[in-house]
Amino acid sequence: MRQALFFDIDGTILSEITKEIPQSTFRALSKAKENGHLLFINTGRTRCTLPIKITEMPFDGFLCGCGIFLTYRDEIFYKKNLPSARADAIAKMAGECRIDGVFEGVEDVYFSKFASRFEDIEALRTKMKKRGLGQKRYLEEGGCAYDKMYVMTDNKSDKESFFHFIERDLDIIDRENGAYECVPKGCSKATAIQMVLDKFHLSREQSYVFGDSENDLAMFRYAGHAIAMEKHSTALDPYTEFVTKAVEEDGIDYAMKKFRLI
Repeated sequence: MRQALFFDIDGTILSEITKEIPQSTFRALSKAKENGHLLFINTGRTRCTLPIKITEMPFDGFLCGCGIFLTYRDEIFYKKNLPSARADAIAKMAGECRIDGVFEGVEDVYFSKFASRFEDIEALRTKMKKRGLGQKRYLEEGGCAYDKMYVMTDNKSDKESFFHFIERDLDIIDRENGAYECVPKGCSKATAIQMVLDKFHLSREQSYVFGDSENDLAMFRYAGHAIAMEKHSTALDPYTEFVTKAVEEDGIDYAMKKFRLI
């Protein structure tokens, strides 16, 4: 029977230690596809920030930005956009509240034209620049086509005013240590799974998710079967059916054999 399989990227498909994808994972995914299963990446990353090596793997589609941009093969079957005027107003408010971040869109990402006091944001700027992203337009110019944000705050930030300003449009997810992910309301990794299941007339029992971090919590709560990698956030434990081996120890292959998906 056909099943739908959903995978996080970092720490699940892609090793955070070696920065590589194990060959056993390639083989397992190819075999699962041969067996008729549907394979999807389900990530908080927007489409333009997906690693090239991930897009070259045998996935049927990519569920990006925590459920805001969903594709199956060459078909975009769902997208949710932040209206441009509202996006400009939110970016301006972020600057006024001394909040900095990366503002993520389907085609590009956007930063302030000024250097950030947050090391993590500058590290992201450098990383994106290497991929040719985040250089065409700055937030201060307006007209930035973004739909979600990853922002950093500290004791100089007026986060209460900022969050009050955006809360009618965006859900605010605490990523700890002053970091927040802000996603259009009603969108999540769980809603992305639901849309795939509805599209292919599958039940929740026919869904398998693979992840490791707290931002996989929504899909772990929703799916019929939830598989955590050996190194994973304890927040996933109440919803985890099986803990597999580490990425580098062929954890994806091991779990897929365990559930007889391959």
